[in-house]
Amino acid sequence: MQAQTVGTEPPAVGRRSGSDLPESRTDAARRSIWTGRTKRTVLQAAFWAALLTLWQGLASLYGPEILPGPGQTALGGWELLADGTLPGYVGISFTRVLLGWSLGSMIAIPLGLLIGRVETIRVFAEPFLNFIRFIPPIAFITLFLIWFGIGETSKVMLILYATLFIVLLNTLTGVLSVEEDRIRSARTMGASNWQIVRHVVVPATVPYMFTGIRLAMGTSFMAIIGAEMIASNEGVGYLIWNSRLFFRTDWIFVGLISLGLMGFVTDRVVALLGRRLLGRYGVVSTGSLRR
Repeated sequence: MQAQTVGTEPPAVGRRSGSDLPESRTDAARRSIWTGRTKRTVLQAAFWAALLTLWQGLASLYGPEILPGPGQTALGGWELLADGTLPGYVGISFTRVLLGWSLGSMIAIPLGLLIGRVETIRVFAEPFLNFIRFIPPIAFITLFLIWFGIGETSKVMLILYATLFIVLLNTLTGVLSVEEDRIRSARTMGASNWQIVRHVVVPATVPYMFTGIRLAMGTSFMAIIGAEMIASNEGVGYLIWNSRLFFRTDWIFVGLISLGLMGFVTDRVVALLGRRLLGRYGVVSTGSLRR
């Protein structure tokens, strides 16, 4: 009698079980993400290494009096950190920027919605907006010092001005970009003007608002540095301007790097809040908010 082999049939060549395929795809996706992150990290590290090398080379060429190297700048930064000068000045400048930027944004967004929705107001406002937006904030420093004094009010008002028109114009652009079909559809279903603004106009305008807010942040830092250089004895702008008297170019670089870090951190926080708010309104986040 011929013996029978007990066992399961061997799988056909090239056949994969159903449970293996999803796992394989998941592993491939994870490897792809890891490879992308690793590549990005390596490229960024290479860029900064090349930049520091170039910086050190130029510093050796021109001398520390003209261009301090990374090491000398780090020592100068540690000196300012140790005596508390740098944290104090950074806190003062950041408080001024945050206050003026927040007030400007809170005023600009409702104004932009109002001008965008009311044609009569828009007819009168647009020529003025197109005129005033070409006047840089720095041009108003002297007037603001006369009007508001040399204290904190003039600096906050300068940043408010730097923020106001950028956010307002972006909000206005967002309102005008809302499709009329969507507004007519909402009105057909019995929505009031307030409901149209709340449920149709605002969600469609949020990406434009956050674009304006992020652009205004950069302008705010430029405005406060100019104001602190001219009319202040505190702040990062004052540090940069006053360092020339002591020929401390390393302190100047410390101030510049501090400004860059302040702006970078603030922009990351605003981008994070923007992504969450866009998700709340059901709007797909734009590339500018993902960066």
